[in-house]
Amino acid sequence: MANITFIEANGQSTTLNLADGWSLMQGATANGVDGIVGECGGSCACATCHCYVDELLAGVLPAPSQGELDMLENVVAERRPNSRLACQIKASPALEGGVVHLPECQE
Repeated sequence: MANITFIEANGQSTTLNLADGWSLMQGATANGVDGIVGECGGSCACATCHCYVDELLAGVLPAPSQGELDMLENVVAERRPNSRLACQIKASPALEGGVVHLPECQE
């Protein structure tokens, strides 16, 4: 399990304790975090779970797959060096204390 903090574009902060293996998108949508849509249900096919990971997460996450990089080309909000898709990030103890910032829009 990992405690992950989601910070919405309006500054609202929500910390969730996510079970190992759950994607950050699953955790956010299941717990009503505003700012992640997840239209494709987590299959890396829509880019509506775009997020910005903090330095802690960036340092422990594996590099994005080519599929994720391709989908990041389609994000609506500004793409940044720390842009990731929340559906591709799986909770694990290594992510404990990580922070994810959400963009103003997904669609």
